[in-house]
Amino acid sequence: MKLLHLGDLHLGKSLGDFDLTEDQKYILDQIRKLVEKEQIDAVLIAGDVYDKSIPSEAATGLLDGFLSDLSSLGVKTYMISGNHDSDSRLNFGSALFENSQVFIYTVFDGKLHRYILNDGDTEVNIYLLPFVKASQVRRYYPEAKIENYEDAVRVILENAGIDRTKKNVLVAHQFVVAGKEDKPVLGGSEGLGTKNVGLVEQIGADLFDSFDYVALGHIHSPQPVGREEVRYSGSPLKYSLSEVNNEKSVPVITMDSGGVTVKCVPLKPLRNLRQIRGMMADLLKKENVTDPENYIYATLTDEEFVSDAMGTFQQIYPHTVKIDYDNSRTREVEQVDISQIAENRSFEDLIRDFYRQMYNEQEISSEEMDMMRTVAREAGVLHEAD
Repeated sequence: MKLLHLGDLHLGKSLGDFDLTEDQKYILDQIRKLVEKEQIDAVLIAGDVYDKSIPSEAATGLLDGFLSDLSSLGVKTYMISGNHDSDSRLNFGSALFENSQVFIYTVFDGKLHRYILNDGDTEVNIYLLPFVKASQVRRYYPEAKIENYEDAVRVILENAGIDRTKKNVLVAHQFVVAGKEDKPVLGGSEGLGTKNVGLVEQIGADLFDSFDYVALGHIHSPQPVGREEVRYSGSPLKYSLSEVNNEKSVPVITMDSGGVTVKCVPLKPLRNLRQIRGMMADLLKKENVTDPENYIYATLTDEEFVSDAMGTFQQIYPHTVKIDYDNSRTREVEQVDISQIAENRSFEDLIRDFYRQMYNEQEISSEEMDMMRTVAREAGVLHEAD
């Protein structure tokens, strides 16, 4: 039996000002071809299917097309919700979808959902656990001691009646760690601050010892957690600059009487994400331009501010996402002690100094200063009396 593990599709996501619909359709088509080539029996989708709780029409269209393709191939799909998804919206039509062998569990109802997958040679129990918080689980187990996410998941598993003599697979969307000092490497595009990955949210991988394979979603870098069979598939595309060196792949899991084997198959995007660095004139020389259709983050080392750098760059690299600077002026700004600079100084003085440093000692105009004051008031950092 062969399973394919996906997670963190984030359908509907953008990269800077660029809509990724075309890129996501391309990668889903590639995955569909892989499903055919590998003769996959079931696809596991471990949450964060959509990027936003209210997905766009394009995003829902992508999912509809992908699930329809899998169903037409006779492949079963098991899908849960993640923290980015709207449970109720992703759950819409789930009862009807089961007729097409698409099994969706998004609204936690107090237990794991179990499905039996049998290809004639191997039988596997597929368990689904959507993203849950401790508060959701307490509602169903009021007598249990549930203080954090790990307690919540432990209680769910203890009440699931899992038969360890059978082959068991879990699909889950949580922050799973191998140990206090052995945390998964974040991709950087998860949208998780330190408060979101604190001790209260962590779940030890040893909770999943009853499962032959655990298909995890939540972290965008593909990696095992504790053992090879507890794994984050990672997102299928690079969704931030921090993932520039992150090689995307999908795990293909083979289960038979001999045990479980995991093969990670690389994915090739329609457009890669790259970072380039140097003087603007050098970066745009014809002999230095490579793969111009890629998504580009450019770091300019020019000492002088380059007028309309983005417009110039996008003539050569049309998918330039962002341009920043690394020069003596920006490094000086980085090393400044902000608390000392701000002490006993007015808002206008601070803005004038910043403008001079960033724009080669030019003075800010009165119109630009008025605009800065307006923005600062709207942001709540400047009051009318200031």
